[in-house]
Amino acid sequence: MWKIQKGYSTVTRTFRLPEELTEKLEVLASKNKISLNQLVIQCLRYATEQLDDKADTN
Repeated sequence: MWKIQKGYSTVTRTFRLPEELTEKLEVLASKNKISLNQLVIQCLRYATEQLDDKADTN
């Protein structure tokens, strides 16, 4: 099961996200007492680790 963690070294990038998604992420980050940035990092890391390497990327 995925668990929210704290602490990362980072690089600055800019992404545009749907407003409704950011609202959900902000609530989740607040409930877990971590920054929105930390939560997004963990979500992206989880998603990329779950990718099927054999899936077509086109």
